[in-house]
Amino acid sequence: MKNIVLTGFMGTGKTTIGKALARMLHTRLVDVDEEIESAQKMTINDIFKIYGEQHFRDIETAMIKKLAQERGIIISTGGGSVLRDENMVALKENGIVFCLNADAETILERTSRHEDRPLLKVENPKEKINELLACRRPFYEKAGIMIETGNKSPLEIAQEIMETVKWRK
Repeated sequence: MKNIVLTGFMGTGKTTIGKALARMLHTRLVDVDEEIESAQKMTINDIFKIYGEQHFRDIETAMIKKLAQERGIIISTGGGSVLRDENMVALKENGIVFCLNADAETILERTSRHEDRPLLKVENPKEKINELLACRRPFYEKAGIMIETGNKSPLEIAQEIMETVKWRK
């Protein structure tokens, strides 16, 4: 089985939907950010603070290339992973990529519950979300199969992904 890759902006449901898919398919969910934190022995927040975004993106690319070589897993990427073409090339080589999408309001509501969002530690997070979405939208659109997550349950989205995967075998 090919990998199922979930990408998209922070707060679009990658982890939640990934967990649902892993249960349904009896396979493993691998969260790229969690793997990075484990390997680096520090949080993504700390990597950003100490080394900067560019260094984080280099670590992220190395981790993505490593994970993309596995088979039959669900990979949940960070929201900025699409910014590097080499990440998407590696992920598509052995996987079907789904880009989860939601509007700025939904994203703000979902991400406001978490303190670990370094790119949103600004005075006006909604403005920052809109700015980042505008910048990343072209990358997301070419990344993979677009799935709207704003008005569906995680289970509905997981089932939609499974149906698509079934037809792509």
